Amino acid sequence: QVQLVESGGGLVQAGGSLRLSCAASGRTFSGYVMGWFRQAPGKEREFVAAINWSYGSTVVTDSAKGRFTISRDNAKNTVYLQMNTLKPEDTAVYYCAAKSVAPMSYRPYEYDYWGQGTPVTVSS
Repeated sequence: QVQLVESGGGLVQAGGSLRLSCAASGRTFSGYVMGWFRQAPGKEREFVAAINWSYGSTVVTDSAKGRFTISRDNAKNTVYLQMNTLKPEDTAVYYCAAKSVAPMSYRPYEYDYWGQGTPVTVSS
């Protein structure tokens, strides 16, 4: 059974940094696409970034380019989202998700597994 467990969220001032982690277990994730999404209160869940587990190729949403970096550690079966220069509009619950078939996608409904989310609050 696939499990995704996020950690690393919290309260940070604008301009600060956080690193989110997603510990994945339950199977081999070779060939999977791992994504980060976020959902702010009253808004729809939106794509943040994704990585191809096998090849390491990545994609980041335009609003986070140059600030957020997605990476993975194969040995630890963990995906990371490094978030720098945080802004108040980055405040949301951040979710890790896994998609069993390539290609990468920004559509939440195409992902098969989800974590429980970790909250990020950026104060101004």
